[in-house]
Amino acid sequence: MLDLYTDYLICSFGQASATGLARLLSNDISHDAVTRFLSSEPKTSAALWHVVKPLVRSVERDDGVLIIDDSIEEKPSTDENELISWHYDHSKDRTVKGSNFLTALYHVSDVSLPIAFDLVTKTEQYTDLKTKKSKRKSSITKNERYRMLLRVATHNQVKFKYVLNDVWFASSENMKFIKHQLKKEFVMPLKANRKVAHTSAEKKIGQYVAVTTLALTTGATREMWLEEVDFPLSLTKEVFTNEDGSTGVRYLVSSDLTLSFDQITKLYQRIGLTQEPF
Repeated sequence: MLDLYTDYLICSFGQASATGLARLLSNDISHDAVTRFLSSEPKTSAALWHVVKPLVRSVERDDGVLIIDDSIEEKPSTDENELISWHYDHSKDRTVKGSNFLTALYHVSDVSLPIAFDLVTKTEQYTDLKTKKSKRKSSITKNERYRMLLRVATHNQVKFKYVLNDVWFASSENMKFIKHQLKKEFVMPLKANRKVAHTSAEKKIGQYVAVTTLALTTGATREMWLEEVDFPLSLTKEVFTNEDGSTGVRYLVSSDLTLSFDQITKLYQRIGLTQEPF
C-alpha cells in the first residue's frame, strides 16, 4: 500500500485522494482501505528496524560501516508546524522550509541498508530578540540526535567497526563518545579552523596550531592530537577535483592509527552512499 500510494502521489497532476487511487486501480483496492492506511499510526524508526533486521543479520560483519547523515526534504508550500519548519541548509548556505531528519545507513560489502532515523521536531517556540518574530526550536541538539542513533545501532547489536559522518558532526564530544563509550573507530573531516598539537607534550601545554598550517604531504598520514580530544588521531590531507574542475582540500582524521591514506580516503568515500536512493 505504501508503494502504491507514493507512486500515485508522484504521478498525480491534480488533487490526490483515496477515492482517486481506488478509481485508478479499478477499485481492486477500495478507497476505505486507502483511508485506513493513511489513518494508521505513523511509522517509527523501530518499525524500520523490524523490517530490515533480517536483512542486516544476513549480511552484517564486524568490519561494517555506519554512516550518519543529516538531510532536508523541502516543503516550501506546506504550513509550518513542529515537523515542517525552517532549517539551515549547509549545502545552500541559507534556511529552507521542510522536514529535517537524520538517518543511520549500514554499509557492508556492496550492501547499504537504512537501519534507523530520527525526525527533527521543533516543539518549542520563542521570540527572536532581533527580529521580534516567533520562531521554533528543538528541545535537543542534532549532535544529541546523532549520538542517539549510534546508541540505537549498538542496542540493536548491529556489527560495525567504523562511523562516518560529514564535518557538521565532527565535534570533539562525538569523537570521544564513539571511541570511549561505543568502543568503535571513526573517520571524519575537520573544519579548517580546528586546532591540533604535534605531540602529546605540546598538547599538555596547550601549544596548538591550525590544521591548515601543518606541512602535510598528500598521500601521507600523520599522528597528531586534536584540541579537546584525549587520544591521538591519524590525519590525512586529501586534494580532490570538483565538478566544475576546481580543486579542494579536505582534512580527514581517524581514530584508527593503523589505517593508511588510501584506506582512510576510501572509507570516507562511502559517505556518498547517503545521497543515493535506497
